Amino acid sequence: MRRTRSLILCAFFVALIIAGAFIKIPVPVVPFTLQFLFTMLAGLLLGGRLGAVSVCVYIILGLMGLPVFAEGGGLFYIFKPSFGYIIGFAVAAFVTGTIANRKANPSYKRLLAANFIGLAIVYLFGMVYYYLISDLYLGTPIGLWPLFLYCFILAVPGDILLCVLGAVLGKRLIPVARMMYGCAGKVPAL
Repeated sequence: MRRTRSLILCAFFVALIIAGAFIKIPVPVVPFTLQFLFTMLAGLLLGGRLGAVSVCVYIILGLMGLPVFAEGGGLFYIFKPSFGYIIGFAVAAFVTGTIANRKANPSYKRLLAANFIGLAIVYLFGMVYYYLISDLYLGTPIGLWPLFLYCFILAVPGDILLCVLGAVLGKRLIPVARMMYGCAGKVPAL
């Protein structure tokens, strides 16, 4: 029964992440999606392991050709410079969930710290991947300053707000998830 519940919760977060890819908030220069919020919440509410599983299922669906990424899907997507952010989502969900759920009732401070560490991981993976794909595959190297400007400075303000929102939602939802579903790091192995 708990295993079935875990599978259903993972599927629910896969659906939220997919929806988050298409909920675009237009801002000047760099529009952002709500993927980061839902991948972060997957880690916070399901725990690190199942949060990462949810994001990995999302990635596999996209690489299989389902148009679940912000710009479609398919195996070719690994050659898009932005694919590093998607890889970062999986690692960040694991780390965020692991850090946040070390305590039975994590504080806002712990949740914020976990979310900001997850944010740093997403941007680290995203920027390194962007740099490498641009240089090695596309043959159009990008300088470090333009990389930092376009892939971090212009994009991160919205994600900082999502970290705060994720901490607020996590503080309210983690106790509910534990009580109702037995999750947030307390679920059986799949």
